[in-house]
Amino acid sequence: MINEYTFAQIEVGMEASFKVRITQAMMDSFRGVTGDENPMHTEKSYAEENGFPGVVAYGLLVSSFYSTLAGVHLPGKYCLLQEVSTQFALPVFVGDELSVSGKVVEKNDSVRQIVLKAQILNQDGKKVNRAKIKAGVLR
Repeated sequence: MINEYTFAQIEVGMEASFKVRITQAMMDSFRGVTGDENPMHTEKSYAEENGFPGVVAYGLLVSSFYSTLAGVHLPGKYCLLQEVSTQFALPVFVGDELSVSGKVVEKNDSVRQIVLKAQILNQDGKKVNRAKIKAGVLR
């Protein structure tokens, strides 16, 4: 279900979150769309030779869930994503269950924009990614 928060309904301190599991199908789809053939993401033996337990999930696949956070959860339907500044902290792997969350930390009335401080934690509670999201709210 997609939320339909209007700008007037949004308050600093509001939060939203959801969970998602990284699947091989997601990896394959991302690879197909982007053409990223880096063996770190496609060859288990290569990833293992470089010290990882398996292929590393695409960083931008992981970060793409910030689009879901803003476009579905907060603000939702009336979101116009304007900027996402993200930092990768730890690698993510196929099978990892991620908790994506964000909190409204600013609200700018003059341009109808909200700023979310967001993060993604893995199933062990470790921060794998963090972001600052700026989103316009159309209504």
